[in-house]
Amino acid sequence: MNITYIIGLVGAFGVMVVGMMQAEGGMLPSQIMNFWDPASVFITIGCTIAVLIASFPPSALKSIPKHFQVLMNAKKYDPMAVIDKLVELAQVARKNGLLALEEMGNQESDPFFKFCIMLIVDNNDADQAKEIMMNDIEQASARHEDAAGMYDKASAVAPAFGMVGTLVGLINMLKGMDVSAEGGASNIGTAMGTALITTLYGCVLAHMIFGPIATQLRQRDEEEMLCKLIIVEGIMSIQAGANPKFLREKLLTFMSQKQRDGDGGKKARGGE
Repeated sequence: MNITYIIGLVGAFGVMVVGMMQAEGGMLPSQIMNFWDPASVFITIGCTIAVLIASFPPSALKSIPKHFQVLMNAKKYDPMAVIDKLVELAQVARKNGLLALEEMGNQESDPFFKFCIMLIVDNNDADQAKEIMMNDIEQASARHEDAAGMYDKASAVAPAFGMVGTLVGLINMLKGMDVSAEGGASNIGTAMGTALITTLYGCVLAHMIFGPIATQLRQRDEEEMLCKLIIVEGIMSIQAGANPKFLREKLLTFMSQKQRDGDGGKKARGGE
């Protein structure tokens, strides 16, 4: 569970709601209704969704539920666990040969990890095997960037349609205003407030909904790419017959100094 995303999102909405309830006499929950307008919701959200449908293929839109699964799973990628697996593979390979890794590869749940293991089990040329692995990583990262780009697009158009809604409200207000009649200008303040609500909705969608989603997806991509790069480096070292202890030290260079000085560093030094 991505607790920081949930805390941040709930906190942002909470602070906004509290601010909306502020009035000269204190906290008034009734103030919230001043910021509700069905027509503004329809224009801002409806137009934003319509533009996304027009901008991206059905296959990308169908992946939206999967994006939220990835976003909420903050602990899916564990570099230290990957390093431990690679060291174990290196120990088996040095003892029993590369062919002994086939059974372990079949038991691996990560498709990319399994694919890389099978490449060296099949005794492919080292350079060609690495080229295939790196191409897989590049294509996966490009797909992830396309997914994040969809939310960037939504973040860009939501404020624009908020402004469109404001213009629609202002036009209707001006056309319906009759300053020559008694009290004809008395509703200008109320009508202006309604017109501006759509701008608020656009900003909320862009900076509190779509923006954080795009950022979180890119962060998950960085975590996945780090693990995949560790796998590639480890698999190529195993194929070259690297010593397991040396392999751990080598793979730990992908980690931050703090992580190296933690459990990983202790394992690399033989548990000291």
